[in-house]
Amino acid sequence: MRPRPGRSALPATDTPGMNPAEWTYTVTELERLRGSVEAGFTRVDGSLALLVQRSDQIDRQLADHETRLDDLERARCPLTGIATLTALAGLAFSAWQLTPD
Repeated sequence: MRPRPGRSALPATDTPGMNPAEWTYTVTELERLRGSVEAGFTRVDGSLALLVQRSDQIDRQLADHETRLDDLERARCPLTGIATLTALAGLAFSAWQLTPD
């Protein structure tokens, strides 16, 4: 444990109830706890970075799919017009066949 500027890592002489052995044990345990917390934060930070990367990939895939869907919708539009014209031509031909000569 690093002491703060202007403070000593050694216990104050007026600390009631703590002998140097207890102080050393407490400092050691706090240092281990600090290491565990740092390792946990590093692991969480790595997981968050991975999630952000996956989110970016999904956004790119979604944009690509939207572009492809728009292209398919635009390509399908003329087919409806062609089908309508074919139906009208068939109707006109049928009406012409039914008329008496």
